[in-house]
Amino acid sequence: MKSYAAVDLGASSGRVMVGRVGRHELELTEAHRFANRPVRVPEGLRWDVLALYAGVLDGLRAAGQVDSVGIDSWAVDYGLLDADGALLGNPVHYRDGRTEGVAEKVWANVPAAELYAATGLQYAPFNTLYQLVAARSSDQPGHAERLLLIPDLLSYWLTGEQGTELTNASTTQLVDPRTRDWSYDVAARLGIDLSLFAPLRQPGDPAGALRPEVLDETGLTGPVPVTAVASHDTASAVAAVPASGERFAYICTGTWSLAGLELDAPVLTEESRAANFTNELGLDGTVRYLRNIMGLWLLQECVRAWGEPDLGELLQAAAGVPALRSVVDAGDAAFLAPGRMPERIAEACRASGQPVPESPGEVTRCILDSLALAHRRAVEDAQRLAGHDVDVVHVVGGGVRNALLCQLTADACGLPVVAGPTEAAAFGNVLVQARAHGLVGDRAEMRRLLGRTQPLTRYEPRGDTAPWRAAQARLAGA
Repeated sequence: MKSYAAVDLGASSGRVMVGRVGRHELELTEAHRFANRPVRVPEGLRWDVLALYAGVLDGLRAAGQVDSVGIDSWAVDYGLLDADGALLGNPVHYRDGRTEGVAEKVWANVPAAELYAATGLQYAPFNTLYQLVAARSSDQPGHAERLLLIPDLLSYWLTGEQGTELTNASTTQLVDPRTRDWSYDVAARLGIDLSLFAPLRQPGDPAGALRPEVLDETGLTGPVPVTAVASHDTASAVAAVPASGERFAYICTGTWSLAGLELDAPVLTEESRAANFTNELGLDGTVRYLRNIMGLWLLQECVRAWGEPDLGELLQAAAGVPALRSVVDAGDAAFLAPGRMPERIAEACRASGQPVPESPGEVTRCILDSLALAHRRAVEDAQRLAGHDVDVVHVVGGGVRNALLCQLTADACGLPVVAGPTEAAAFGNVLVQARAHGLVGDRAEMRRLLGRTQPLTRYEPRGDTAPWRAAQARLAGA
């Protein structure tokens, strides 16, 4: 067996996991977990990327000797470097308000329909493209010689080598999903200098080796290679969906829910754009055709507002609340910003004429019912728009631990749900490294290994989907 360090950075925490891989064995253990706490400063909301890098170094020290390191993280955000490779300020957080009203300026040059046809990316106000247009109001981009997405920035600090990994680059809204290269026409029309980006890398490509200073800091013995993985955490998570065959949908659950299909080609129709589906790039020439849903962010923010009550007790209370009493649109951008989440959910229910949830248990049930309903809509819409039917829904990521959400998703979709693994992004990260080093074969073999070695839970749908159809119609105002 060989050992691989998977640096997996989420929006609220980071972790360094150690994967041990053999021909018929796959184990994952946590070496170190650390908080990811954004900081609000006078100029806006920023990532504390230096604290994240310190957490990575601490994690590598705790991991011990490994055969390779890979990094994945959330998408769209980036750091800017000057001509000497020094970071020009902390990266801006995607929830920062600087992109408000920017989309209309972009669409004046490249209409929304043309932008979708060229890049396949759904509209989200925080896409890198909109961030770059918004950044023109500061002089920082004028001093920048290089733009590195978050995992590429950390990889650069570890190795001294620069690259732009493709699956994460595809979330910038500057990549053509058909050519799997930059969309040069879109960038030119918007005045975005693509030379800011380092050369594209594919998952599995070598990304350098740990610098001598990093070896000293972590106590590791070199050389330790760094391997480019599917560095968008969702791409790594989808690579770790333990599916057999192609007739499956996936839901990557965590701060966000990413629900959709794995396809061989993008869906670039106007109907797809109107349904707000995105075409992001995945492993081995695949396309992640999915919809972004607000996810467990809604519950995380409520728990924070309530003073961090016991989650198990909250879920038990939620299980006792009548189903589908009140639902909200879990994809509504009104829930994007932090703060006052219980009140905002109550206000949305009041505005739609539904019973207003009052207790934490009632609010939690409203959130879980709303997420399951959003999962149902995404799975249904994806099948229709892509002409790709599914027999099962795979749930991976942090939501696997939430048995009530998994069961409600099965009920809403009218399909069996297979839940697991929880640390899907880290598993995908490890398996791409192992494949690059010849220990595993293609995606099908990776998925068979996961299915044989990891605990999975199956949830069968209960009853028919009529109450969910009625709730969906109610939410749509029908």
